[in-house]
Formats: sequence, structure tokens, C-alpha cells
Amino acid sequence: MRLPKFDDISLLGNRLLLEELSYDRKALYEEREILTMKLTDEQRVIYDTIMDDVISNSGELFFVYGYGGMRKTFLWRALSSTLRCKGDIVINVASSGLTLLLLLGGHTTHSRFVIPILVNEDSTCNIKQGSHLAELVIKTKLIIWDDAQKLFRSA
Repeated sequence: MRLPKFDDISLLGNRLLLEELSYDRKALYEEREILTMKLTDEQRVIYDTIMDDVISNSGELFFVYGYGGMRKTFLWRALSSTLRCKGDIVINVASSGLTLLLLLGGHTTHSRFVIPILVNEDSTCNIKQGSHLAELVIKTKLIIWDDAQKLFRSA
């Protein structure tokens, strides 16, 4: 594994940031080239819309709906590799553990964002201000939350 290039030496103390910046950028660039060429027309529209938002720092929220087998994970991989090959941070989370096997660097939503297992209308994430996790979230360009509707439906 190659060491990441750091613009800010303070990143060295944050294991979470170090993990997210340690991907092989060359391999991700090659993956990006392959995946983006295989996007369907519909996927390309979604990909371009999300990338335009990330580049402009607009901070929009997008929900991508589709039945299982509609290649949403393929789209998430294309977005992740595109941003990570440039050294940007992408947080991949899912409500269930099964999807995580297909998302590079994926975590369960509950573990990454310290969400209580039993969620109610008063529940909040337990991310402490100034913590390593807070710093990671602040420096993140894109959060991909696969199957987010499952959590919102159960709340």
C-alpha cells in the first residue's frame, strides 16, 4: 500500500482520515475509467448530476430509487472511484452488512455515524465535536448511503 500524499500534516494523527486517504489512486483511476464507460444512459445522468453537485460544493441530498439488480451499487462504485482517485474522501455506508461487501471501505451506517440501534424521533448521532470522526465527516466530499430508505421507513 502506498502512503497517501498529505497537504496537512495534522491528518497523520487521525486514523479514520488516514484509512480514507490510503487507497491506491492509480488502481482507482483505472477502475473509474472502466466503470464510467459502462454506465447506462440513466446512470450517466445520475452520475453527472451528483458529480456536478460535488464539484460545485452545493451539498444537495439525492435519493436514487430502484429495485434490487438495477445496478445501483455499480453506480456507487463509479462515483467512489472517481472521487477517491483524486484523493477526495467518500464515505460508503449501508443499513445492512450484505451490501458492504460490494462497497470499498464500506461500514454499517450505525457504526460509522454512531447511530443508536433503537432509533426513535429523538435519536441523534453521537459524533463529538472535534473528534476524529467529526473531522472525517467535515472533510468528506460525498456520503453514499445505500438502502437509506430502509432506516427511514423503520423510524
